[in-house]
Amino acid sequence: MTKKAFIFDLDGVIVDTAKYHFLAWKKLANSIGVDFTHTQNEQLKGVSRVKSLEKILAWGDKSISDAEFTRLMALKNDDYLTYIDTMDVQEILPDVTKTLDFLSNAKQHIALGSASKNARMILEKVHILEKFHVIVDGNDVTKAKPDPEVFLIAAQQLHVAPKDCIVFEDAVAGIQAANAAGMTSIGIGDKNTLNEADFVFTDFTEISAEFLNGLINR
Repeated sequence: MTKKAFIFDLDGVIVDTAKYHFLAWKKLANSIGVDFTHTQNEQLKGVSRVKSLEKILAWGDKSISDAEFTRLMALKNDDYLTYIDTMDVQEILPDVTKTLDFLSNAKQHIALGSASKNARMILEKVHILEKFHVIVDGNDVTKAKPDPEVFLIAAQQLHVAPKDCIVFEDAVAGIQAANAAGMTSIGIGDKNTLNEADFVFTDFTEISAEFLNGLINR
């Protein structure tokens, strides 16, 4: 039996940091006279900080200097870090730990593939850092999802072929990245939004041991 690699996105899959991103982006947008809604925040899921700020400026039809752009990005991150500094194990989404433990007991490879540059810190805050064999985050990649770079690096570091990798994602761009990498894609969230995924579950409470064993034994 080939050992599989299970690669998890962070935001919206393991923990719900979207609410903190929303608060930080809203504060920034409002400070430059741009309105910012939950719908717009959804469009920033899985998108890099640079691209996110570019989108906000476009929505507000604003143009700023490069220096101001850099300053605002740093400000947003500082605000976000203040929010996530209060995170603890309560922030882990339902049955994520159970799934990680099942895969660990089944002697499978476990990796993180996230655009977040704060991934390690968040995993430490919620006390599950040691459950991951490999962590590939925003500090390790040059191309954002839907480019498959983040997942391909994880596969490479684990010495597992892409076809033997399974990716858990909550964003359309992430599902597209997994598919582009030739990996099995599992959407966590809305079935209509994530319809490009091979499988979709509302959350990990819907994922059974039988299903995971099926993926391992494929």
